[in-house]
Amino acid sequence: MNQVEKLRLGVAYHGNRILKHVDSDLRDIIDHNFNMILHTFSHNDWDRHRNVMKEIIQMSEGYGLDVWVDNWGLAGPPGDKSHFLGYSPDSHQIYSDGSMDPVRVCLNSPEFRSFTKEWIDVIKEAGAKSVYWDEPHLGAKTVDKNGKPIIYSCICKRCQELFKEQYEHDMPTEFTNEVAEFRSWTIRDYFKEVTEYSNRKSMENIICVMLEAQHGISLDTLGLIGEIDTMDNIGSDPYWQLRDDVMIEPYEYVYNATKLNLDLCKQYNKDHNIWIQGWNTPAGREEEIIYAADAAYDAGARTIFVWGYRGCESNDYGSKNPDMTWKVVGDAMLRLRNRHRDEQLSKLRKMAQMEMVTK
Repeated sequence: MNQVEKLRLGVAYHGNRILKHVDSDLRDIIDHNFNMILHTFSHNDWDRHRNVMKEIIQMSEGYGLDVWVDNWGLAGPPGDKSHFLGYSPDSHQIYSDGSMDPVRVCLNSPEFRSFTKEWIDVIKEAGAKSVYWDEPHLGAKTVDKNGKPIIYSCICKRCQELFKEQYEHDMPTEFTNEVAEFRSWTIRDYFKEVTEYSNRKSMENIICVMLEAQHGISLDTLGLIGEIDTMDNIGSDPYWQLRDDVMIEPYEYVYNATKLNLDLCKQYNKDHNIWIQGWNTPAGREEEIIYAADAAYDAGARTIFVWGYRGCESNDYGSKNPDMTWKVVGDAMLRLRNRHRDEQLSKLRKMAQMEMVTK
């Protein structure tokens, strides 16, 4: 059976820590054709739900779901605001106009890197085997019409010193190519350090980046992360329904992004993860989830996740019709599962027939 290629279909789950409801939700997730689940594990979970999260991970695995654990909001959005900054106010990101980002952490902060390692210890004790590093990025207060940052972070004293060490001149407030390069280096250096730590604990490391270049890391620069030996899986989330005033054709958009992502995975010998948008779905556009999921599969993705459970109805950015969204998500996953089963069976039949002929 080692010739059979596994199809991994997962969904993000967060916002509930009541075990009775978790149990019924897990069965619902399986009924919607998923075999993987992502659990967020925030600073608040660390403080208030540590033992509960351990039970949730055990329950998920008990139902046969593979589990990824998300560093939700540790460094700030996306996800929660960083509670770490209450303990280390010197670790805020600073913008090039001198203002402080109130909720995001500088990734060059040694205190934050130590804190991240403590978090790894906590999730390891809770049973995590795979760490999902969620949409890392540095802030941009303003961008030009092409998405290039104008007022950017981080330009704190720590970053200024590191920049000067590398480029032998002061860090400019203007966004230059060197600044862009330094920001990407910052993200890479952070993940090199923390994934080496989790790797020593026999944990798998997975990352997902946004597509927009303004964040310091994107599909265009994902190769920098691919160079890290201890990063096992590099992915992206080609979400197409981000703005009401911009219409993006989902199939082409997701297909092209997935192809680029998989090309990088092949180049750096990494596994992949591709995310389908199941949040903020406008009423009447739920069917686009089918097109996007098929596009990712057609482009070669075999690890496909949806964000998130029931259209993220527990959030303000939830889908307008969560029941319909969740129904279509289940339909999309069933389509992929049936396609994949038929393809694998066809291969097995051909192999069996060839063996009969040779005998």
